[in-house]
This record gives sequence, C-alpha cells and structure tokens, in this order.
Amino acid sequence: MKRHLLSYLACSTCGSPFEAESRKEEFGEIIDGILQCRGCQASFPVVRGIPRFLSDELSAAKKATAAAFGYEWTHYSQLTEADREEFLDWIKPLDESIFVNRVILDGGCGKGRHLFLAAKMGASDAIGIDLSDAVESAFQNTRQLPNAHVIQADIYHLPFLKPFDFAYSIGVLHHLPDPKAGFLSLVEHLKPGGRIAMWVYGKEGNRWIELFVDPFRTYVTSKAPKFVTQVISFLFALPLYIALKLVYRPANRLARLKRALPYADYLCAISNYSFAENFWNVFDHLVAPTAFYHSRQEVEDWFSTGKLQQVEISSRNNNSWRGTGVKASDPA
Repeated sequence: MKRHLLSYLACSTCGSPFEAESRKEEFGEIIDGILQCRGCQASFPVVRGIPRFLSDELSAAKKATAAAFGYEWTHYSQLTEADREEFLDWIKPLDESIFVNRVILDGGCGKGRHLFLAAKMGASDAIGIDLSDAVESAFQNTRQLPNAHVIQADIYHLPFLKPFDFAYSIGVLHHLPDPKAGFLSLVEHLKPGGRIAMWVYGKEGNRWIELFVDPFRTYVTSKAPKFVTQVISFLFALPLYIALKLVYRPANRLARLKRALPYADYLCAISNYSFAENFWNVFDHLVAPTAFYHSRQEVEDWFSTGKLQQVEISSRNNNSWRGTGVKASDPA
C-alpha cells in the first residue's frame, strides 16, 4: 500500500480518516500493517500490500460471486495487447483523455487490466476495488506503477471520501445482488461534476442466453466444482474457437455473410481472441453465481435515480449496454 493512498480513504462507518501502522515495508510500500480509524477506532489489515476492508457479514451470494471471480482472475492473470482497445470501446464515447490528471475509481478491478491502463493513460491516481481474491493478481499487475492502488472492499461499503473525477465499472454490476445499488454507490463517491461510465449485459439481444445458457449456469456450472466448470468451458470453447476463426473472422470483411450469421456483431468482435481468452470468456459466463441481463429502460433508470446529467447510453455489439453521465455540480 502506497502511503499517499491514505489521503483518499475514510471509514465507511463514521467517515473519519485512517492512521497507518506499518509492520513491514518494501520500496516505500506498506506490505503488512494496520489501518485504524481515528473516529470509531475500527481497524483493518494491510496484507501482502493490499488494504482489506472486509466484513464478516457478507451474504452468501457475495461470497459465492467473490470466490468464482477470484478463482478466474488468479488463474488467468495475464494482461493482453487487446485490453486497451476493448477498454476504450467499453467506455465510448469517452476516450483516453478522460484519465489524464484525474483521480480514477475502478469499480470491480478483477485482475487489474483496466486499472493498469487507467494509470498508464495519465491518471493522477487510479484506485481499484474488488471483493474477491483477484486483488492479488491486480496488485501484482499494477504494483510497479506509482499511481495505481488496489483495495479489497465491498462496492456497497466503499472506504473513501468523495475524491473521484471519474469512476467506471466494466462487466461487474450485472454480477451483483443489487446492480443498481452498486452503480449508485460509485456515483456517491464522485466529486460534483465527476463522470461515471459502465457496461452491463443487455436483455435486448440475449434472449437465447436467458432461455438456455442462463439456467445451465444457474443450476449446474455455477454450483459445480471449479475444475468441472473448466472442463465444461473447454468443451464449449473449442468448437466456438473454430467457428470464430473459420467463419466469424472472415465475416468481418464480408458484410453479406456477417448479416446472415447468428449473434454476428458480438462473435465477430471477439473473433481475434486467442484460445485462452476465448476459454476464460466462456468460463466467465458459466461460473458466475449471479448474472442479470438489463434492459435499456433499467439502465436509464439508474442514471435518472443518480441525478446524472449529460447522459449517453448506447448499445455495444447489440447485446449489451454502455453508458456515461456526469454528477450534478449542485446536488439540489
């Protein structure tokens, strides 16, 4: 934990700042220590360089989701060259200038791929939170960056002041027990005039997944031992990979063929994935204990409830929604 992270932290219970006690440091970072609230005296450990704001009262659904994605991102922790292009596509119409000299919050950082990019794109500080053990991979992937920070915390109980110029959540909210509440929690920690961006699964365009894949995920693969879900994912990923390379990648250059193919916008978009990326993408869909598919109307309601301005919501690959908006400068 880099010491200047303390300037952004506040107790989620009483709002007071923390004092840090270090037991072990490496290269100026606290690797083992304690954060103690100056107000209510609550304390939280720093373990392997990561502040851990965890509660013993996590619901079974949160624990199961954290375990599923912690398994995924600690087994597939590599960053890839495709991450940058995808990240910028997920936050459209914004571009990399949104990060320059701004304080950034990554709401569900996983293995840290977007956090790494936010820091490299010029953020003054980029802070990633995740409830799962994926924070271990995120810390290792971003540790060398002086402006990147990783915290283990619940998105509903964030240990921050309101310092953020920009918050984003990519592919996380739809796995929460209450996606809207998670979105509003991120909005709460924006400065007035700060911006948020999000991407979630869409209800529109995914009817076949809701009818066939989702019940299989709910009752079989999300409950099975992880190695069993990996085997099932491989059995799905192999023929999918062949179809992507032999059919959907050529279709990117042949508009008539693309129009004739099922689920073409999405599958053409991922047709350049490596087998590993394809496999873990399938695993990601099958392992989650919770997954919601949101209509445009639902997403619009999130932005309306958050009293966000300059709202832009658009379809991505005809099967998901991305949106962005600005927190009102005057909350009234």
